[in-house]
Amino acid sequence: MDLGKTSAGELATQLASGAVTARETIAASLDAAEKLNEQLNAFLEIDRDGALQRAESLKANAGALAGIPVAIKDNLCVAGLQTSCGSRILGDYHPPYNATVIERLLGAGAVVIGKTNCDEFAMGSSNENSAFGAVKNPWDLSRVPGGSSGGSAAAVAAGIVPVALGSDTGGSVRQPASLSGVVGLKPTYGRNSRYGLVAFASSLDQVGIFARNTGDVARVLGVIAGRDPHDATTADVPVPNYLAELTTEVKGARIGLPRSLFGEGLDAEVRASVEAAIDVYRVLGAEVVEVELPNARYSIAVYYIIATAEASSNLARFDGVRYGLRADDAPELRQMYRKTREAGFGAEVKRRIMLGTYVLSAGYYEAYYGKAQQVRALIKQDFEKAFARCDAIITPTSPTPAFLLGEKVDNPLAMYLNDIYTVTANLAGIPGMNVPCGLSSKRLPIGFQLLGGYWSEPTLFRLAHAYETAQPFTERPPISA
Repeated sequence: MDLGKTSAGELATQLASGAVTARETIAASLDAAEKLNEQLNAFLEIDRDGALQRAESLKANAGALAGIPVAIKDNLCVAGLQTSCGSRILGDYHPPYNATVIERLLGAGAVVIGKTNCDEFAMGSSNENSAFGAVKNPWDLSRVPGGSSGGSAAAVAAGIVPVALGSDTGGSVRQPASLSGVVGLKPTYGRNSRYGLVAFASSLDQVGIFARNTGDVARVLGVIAGRDPHDATTADVPVPNYLAELTTEVKGARIGLPRSLFGEGLDAEVRASVEAAIDVYRVLGAEVVEVELPNARYSIAVYYIIATAEASSNLARFDGVRYGLRADDAPELRQMYRKTREAGFGAEVKRRIMLGTYVLSAGYYEAYYGKAQQVRALIKQDFEKAFARCDAIITPTSPTPAFLLGEKVDNPLAMYLNDIYTVTANLAGIPGMNVPCGLSSKRLPIGFQLLGGYWSEPTLFRLAHAYETAQPFTERPPISA
C-alpha cells in the first residue's frame, strides 16, 4: 500500500469495497511513522496498540472517515494520549477527555495514530521552539517544515497519513503547508470548536486541516465543523456538504490581486510561481481584479501585540499548582511559581509572555493593545471592501521557501516576518488556504494562499480544486513512506 500516493477519499473507497482492511491501512501508517520518525522527529507519541485496537473494532460503514489514519497536533486533547504542547511545563499530562474535533473524527471512524511535534504552545514559524527538538522537512532534512504545526505538515507530506489536524493562530497551518508542499486550511473563526485545544490566543486560534488534496480537506471539514455547546465562539451556521459542492467550474469567478503584497521581501521564485498560478486562473476563465489592503502593512505589529497579550493571560494557568511540572526546591509560593515557569517554559514562550504582560500593563494598554484592536478593525474593513469586488483574494503564503534549521532562531523579528501573508486572516477571522504551486530551483515547495469572506470555504475549495485539476502537484519529497 502506497500511502504517499493514496488520498483519504481513495482509501475510503478501497476500505468500503473490502480491497483493503482498516487494520492493514493503520498498520501501514504506523510502520511509516515509526520508520521515518528518527529522521523527521514529526511525532512525539505513536499509539500503535491503541490505533490497531480501534482499527480492529471498527464496524462496516462506520462513517465518512472509517479506517482513515490521522495525526493530531500535540496541543489538541486526545483522551489517554499525551498533550504536551511541545513544552516541558505540562510534564506527563494525559487528558481524560477528547477535544470536540477529535470526538467528531472518531465518530466518523477515523483512527488517531499519534500526536505530532509542534512549536511550544504553538508559538513559532519553524518548529524549532519545541522542547523535544525540531521537526525536519521531508524535502530537505537540513530545513524547517514551517510552524507551529510542522509535525502534522511533515507527516502528511511524507505520506505517513493522508490527513492531519493542526492549529492556526497566525498562519500555523498554512505556512507549514506551504513549506512542506501540502494543502492547508484555516477555516472561518467559529467554524470549528476550540474545546480541547490548548489556548494560545483565544480570539485568533482555530483548528485547521492538512491533506495532499482539496477533496480530503473538504471531507474532514465536513466532519469536524459546526456548532458546539462547549465552545460559545462556535457559530450556529449550517455546515454545507463541502464534497458535493466541489467542482472545477471557476469561469466568471473574480479573484482579487493585492499588488502591494508582491513587493519587497518576497522571494523572486515565490513571486514567479504565484504569478504563474494567477495566469492559470485566467486561462480557466476567472477574472483577476486588483484590490487594496492598505492596512495589511501593520498586520505583523498588530498580531504580535494581540497574540502576546492573550498568551500572557492564557498561560498564567501553568503555575505548577494544578498539573504538570512543579519546581521542587521552592519552599515559598511565589518562588515556586517563578522557578516552575523558569524551568518549564522555553525562551520564545517567555518572550511572548513578557511582551504580552507589557502591552497590557497600566500606562501602556491604550498605546499598544487598545491601538492594535483599532487597527484590527480597520484590517477587517479592508477585507470587507475587497470582497465586495471579488470572490477570493490570492497572495503568496510564505515570503520564501523553507529556510535552513538555525537560520533565524537568533533573530525573532526575521522569524515573525514569515507570517506576514497569513496573520491578516486570523485578525479578520476569515478563512485561508494554502495550495501547492511548484518547486523552487532547490526543489523546495512553494504555495499560494486563497483568502475568502466569512463562511466562504466552498468557494476556496472550488478554486483550489480547479487549480489542482489544471496543474496537479504530484512531486513527492525524498523522505517519504
